[in-house]
Amino acid sequence: MSLKIIVCVKPVPDPSHWSELSLDPVLKTLKREGIPSVVNHLDKHALEEALRIKESLGAEITAISMAPPWAKTNIKETLAMGADRGVLLSDQLFAGSDTLATARVLAEGIKKLGHFDLILMGNLSLDGSTGQVGPQLAELLGLHEVTLVKELQVLPNGKLRLTRKLEAEDQAAESNMPLLITVVKEINTPRYTSLLGILEAEQKEIIVWNIQDLGIDPMQVGLCGSPTQMADIFMPELKRRREVLQGEPAHLVTELIGRLKDSGNLNFL
Repeated sequence: MSLKIIVCVKPVPDPSHWSELSLDPVLKTLKREGIPSVVNHLDKHALEEALRIKESLGAEITAISMAPPWAKTNIKETLAMGADRGVLLSDQLFAGSDTLATARVLAEGIKKLGHFDLILMGNLSLDGSTGQVGPQLAELLGLHEVTLVKELQVLPNGKLRLTRKLEAEDQAAESNMPLLITVVKEINTPRYTSLLGILEAEQKEIIVWNIQDLGIDPMQVGLCGSPTQMADIFMPELKRRREVLQGEPAHLVTELIGRLKDSGNLNFL
């Protein structure tokens, strides 16, 4: 059995540089210029799972991303980990896309790639953390999907046996392919890239498609194609002060709760 697996990856701002991020008050988006990007951590878990399937059963893995041209560096990292080829969907008209517009672009890119058995991606991204792109992409492609997957097994009959991580319990499921799966971090530990992998990545193909290549209506992507409109965006003002309370424990508890209520931190009490 040899599968065709597509892994959706998203470049996100490097968490070690988040303090340098700023906001665009007009577009109401993050300004990412000059901020290094990394592959979203949960998408690495998705890629690792694809690589494990490849090692056990055989598979062709394509990493696909909607991102600016500089994201080729992030695509190369997925190739160094072991993906066979990369696809970058990049066009200025994609800028400002919300989750639905992003899913539209990814859907057209995946359709252009042709036959596939499995789509894997992280459940959330570090920057948006909406968890919406996976379900929206599955809907646009007419696929079944299973979210929050923490265990995955390909059965001899070609079905997938899955375990989902829910809040109160785990849930077991089986499904036929094709299928879209979003994964959580518990599914595996992503491998590090090796020197050989980095060298081999230089010889692997990265396809770049723009809006014309995908045949997408410009009114369906970017800010104008995004039904989600940001009402406001701002940096929270962080205020810290150090206070020392002294006295008997019973009095201190009452005093502490009172101060927390006054500051608005315990409005639910």
